[in-house]
Amino acid sequence: MIQVYYLNIKAKFKGTILHTVLNQEYFKYLFDTYFDAIRNYLYFRSGDSELATDIAQESFMKVWEKRDSFKDPPTKALLYKIANDLFISRYRKDLIAQNYISNSKPDSEMESPEDIMQYKELKSKYESALSKLSEKQRVVFLMHRTENYKYSEIAERLALSVKAVEKRMKNALRFLKEALKDESISN
Repeated sequence: MIQVYYLNIKAKFKGTILHTVLNQEYFKYLFDTYFDAIRNYLYFRSGDSELATDIAQESFMKVWEKRDSFKDPPTKALLYKIANDLFISRYRKDLIAQNYISNSKPDSEMESPEDIMQYKELKSKYESALSKLSEKQRVVFLMHRTENYKYSEIAERLALSVKAVEKRMKNALRFLKEALKDESISN
């Protein structure tokens, strides 16, 4: 019955101008037939029912907004393609926003002047202690902590054994701990 209805609507619009293929009746048929399936597909991809509903609705809105540009009536495959593209686009935007939030510096207006001063003092003391490390310890420490190299990678790059890298790192951490132990940050 549904396929017959679909073919009748398609045939009914076949004789009209190609740019007016999608009318309200056919759009309602598409929405009633495919909305739940597309929403479920998006829910399985995202695990969020509200997001799935929003993107499914947005997909049908796109179809309705672009109805004049279709040469043939939209099909199930096109609806899924639009929904998938919108999901990926939303995912990428959310990922960029999360990266920005996690990498952004805390708002200095939210911090008291005392906190800012303590942070600057601690940073200065850290940099001073770091400069007092032996060059060998400093190189290993910075490669591991700032460049995220593994001990084995550091050993390979510096032509050392992994044990030598571990020992340098242990000594660097001990020195920094002693140099900074008097500093405490109050919350």
